[in-house]
Amino acid sequence: MMSKENKAIESQKQEITPYEDRERTRDRRLYIPRTDIYETDEKIVVLADIPGADEKSIDITLEKNVLTIRAYPGPEEPENYDITYAEYGLGDFERSFTISNEIDRDKIEAAIKNGVLTLTLPKADQARTQRIAIKSG
Repeated sequence: MMSKENKAIESQKQEITPYEDRERTRDRRLYIPRTDIYETDEKIVVLADIPGADEKSIDITLEKNVLTIRAYPGPEEPENYDITYAEYGLGDFERSFTISNEIDRDKIEAAIKNGVLTLTLPKADQARTQRIAIKSG
């Protein structure tokens, strides 16, 4: 039986392999941002880890029911220093989600704080859960 100390799982960034049908214009690695998705009766919330990104380096598009997040964070190098050793691979981020027609596209909101992108996708009124009253007799 393993002890709790031996159950640590290493989490590494997942790199995307280049697509054969398209060519990238940037010579950087491409990663998939780790993402959590939460749902309530009124909305869906997507949290994506995009370290080093800010509102200027993120591009979010919605086309034909596909929501795509692209981020191009700049290198974070201290001034007047040369990198001697690095374990954290720098690169861009990209991830796409297919969304249903139940999302109110005009009210989608995005915010970034401390490297975490929060996308709020409100459900359209007709898609929200409704409680039906039961009448007796």
